[in-house]
Amino acid sequence: MMKKRLVVSMMAVVMVFAGCNKANDDISSPTDYEKGEVTIYLTRHGETMFNVLGKVQGWSDTPLTEEGDQVAVDLGKGLEGEITFAAAYSSDLKRAYDTGVSVLKGIGQEDIEVHQLEGLRESCCGQFEGESLETVSDSQVAQTEYKDYEAYEKAVRKDDEDTWSWFANAHYHADQSGYAEKPETVKKRMTEAIMEIAEKQSENGGGNVLVVSHGMSINIMLSGMTDKYTGESLKNASVTKIHYKDGELDVESIGDMSYLEKVENE
Repeated sequence: MMKKRLVVSMMAVVMVFAGCNKANDDISSPTDYEKGEVTIYLTRHGETMFNVLGKVQGWSDTPLTEEGDQVAVDLGKGLEGEITFAAAYSSDLKRAYDTGVSVLKGIGQEDIEVHQLEGLRESCCGQFEGESLETVSDSQVAQTEYKDYEAYEKAVRKDDEDTWSWFANAHYHADQSGYAEKPETVKKRMTEAIMEIAEKQSENGGGNVLVVSHGMSINIMLSGMTDKYTGESLKNASVTKIHYKDGELDVESIGDMSYLEKVENE
């Protein structure tokens, strides 16, 4: 009788484990989840102290001005009612992070964390950071064997190089510190960061993502991403909209100021 009970008990245990395994088989792995479309709202940070003073900023970090913080809040207000964000990212420079926090405040989504990515940083300008924008070209030439900036540009600039990539190259070739970045480096890390964000959000079901970066880096990335790129300077808190689907990025619009204009016209 005891032996019969033992056999029955063992059969029950086997059935329980079999049921557990069947249940585990029914649970989809993360790679099996349905991937969703993603729309990235890529914005330049708000106005900073160096923007006002007309200085090269790069990796150097100066705070948002009062106006710079307000324009970020206003961007959020302009987006409110039209979209909600599923996630938010910024570069690891404080001016970008603070802009992200203020945009989320304006849209009423303060509960969302702003994740920081080094790949979204501004282009590093090496020893020329902090220089006046009006005199930096003279400082660059002083580090080379060329007689003036025109001769320097003619010798170094590539025939098909866009303006912002040339600015990065002008810093890179004249820089003696070893910190200035090639435009190819900036383009690569920016594109990889945007793809990383898009792929991660797609795996989480898709949605809208706020991304705060920097004018020069955004321009350099866009120069090789879409034929809509014109090279125009991006205003603080302007929005560049990028869609992601099936592993591909598609730029819808560049430097859109309509969200801020909507708030200004209220």
